[in-house]
Amino acid sequence: MPRKDDPERVEQAPRLARPVDEVPQGSLSALRREAAGCRRCPLWRPATQTVFGAGPARAQVLLVGEQPGDREDLEGKPFVGPAGQLLRKALVEAGLAPQSLYLTNTVKHFKFQPRGKRRLHQRANAAEQAACRPWLAAELDRINPDIVVALGAMAAQTLFGPGFRLTHQRGQWQRLGPHTQALATWHPSAILRMRSPEREAAYAQLLADLRRLHDPPAG
Repeated sequence: MPRKDDPERVEQAPRLARPVDEVPQGSLSALRREAAGCRRCPLWRPATQTVFGAGPARAQVLLVGEQPGDREDLEGKPFVGPAGQLLRKALVEAGLAPQSLYLTNTVKHFKFQPRGKRRLHQRANAAEQAACRPWLAAELDRINPDIVVALGAMAAQTLFGPGFRLTHQRGQWQRLGPHTQALATWHPSAILRMRSPEREAAYAQLLADLRRLHDPPAG
């Protein structure tokens, strides 16, 4: 995958909040161990476990989703449910090796509403998202990727600011730092909720955005 040597104008995104003092400054493994005991918001109480990021510590590309689902909560790994399966399918079609990428979420605990034997997904609120933001900032610091992909509106607004509109700015390069470019695209779970022909159109857009990762703009 080319490094960022090709000229293209990009927008400057606001800097993600840096980790606060209590977030460890050691290795990615140390960060993962510390996150397992996170009590920054109430979401840890009903959740099975923290779902931290997974992938190579030196990954060139980091993908940020929104929050874990039921399967992710049970297995402790990101993107292992239906949305993750669709994402991996799209990555392969786009010529990207899923095992070479780092996958994580904006929020690290599953938020849900019990409904009988089922656990229905609920969107994390602003305070819960803010509580998790230092973990994502620390992951970005440790991995220092060339490219960051925000999957969905929550991830995009965390990275690029609350004014970011996915429907209008999807696929546009943003600069996260001197050597990191980023773009936002559809979250696969949103695509799964769509009906034809919108689903096929959104999946095609996701593929097109992922293929752009082969040719990032200059840093």
